[in-house]
Amino acid sequence: MKLEVMPKQRVLEAEQREEAMELSGLELWKHEKPPRICPMPSLIPPEAAGDEAALVPPLNFAMVDDGIFRSGFPETSNFRFLKSLNLRSIVAARYLCPEPYPETNTEFLEENGIRLHQFGIEGRKEPFVEIPDDKIREALKVVLDPRNQPLLIHCKRGKHRTGCVVGCLRKLQKWCLSSVFDEYHRFAAAKARITDQRFMELFDVSTLKHLTPSNC
Repeated sequence: MKLEVMPKQRVLEAEQREEAMELSGLELWKHEKPPRICPMPSLIPPEAAGDEAALVPPLNFAMVDDGIFRSGFPETSNFRFLKSLNLRSIVAARYLCPEPYPETNTEFLEENGIRLHQFGIEGRKEPFVEIPDDKIREALKVVLDPRNQPLLIHCKRGKHRTGCVVGCLRKLQKWCLSSVFDEYHRFAAAKARITDQRFMELFDVSTLKHLTPSNC
């Protein structure tokens, strides 16, 4: 079988045609419009698209019982959400020497007729800090008074001081200790403190039983 040898001129012509095709393709790509990237549809409902319409709960917000809520410190972005709860009171479990409540928060409370109950409860991280038993009792008296409900219990992060108040309330509601600790851990997570759990375990609810609502 005889092999056909392509003349040199034909080889050069073929290479020139391939080069021309590549260049024409490159020029065509340059003049094409880039593909339009369509964004994913927003998961936020249209009625909540604007800041003014959004209902944003505070950090670690949750319902404790009918008319009783818990959370971290409310920011201005949370005010509209709090207003929707029709709160009568806020129980602020803050520092041992209560610092002034922020002016913007105070104005919000005044505008909406919400009463502030501020209790100095230690928030340091050192071990074996003594938790003021009397402050927890005072806070629970406010929480258990139906005249103060609906109300919100909060501290800075909604974990430790709020967790202690709610944990002692659960003991009044006859929760077993393991369930009290489980709820505390859901909010405190890796920041859970042995001192908080020891305090809740030893907290004597007998002097508060007369204040316990019927649903406890």
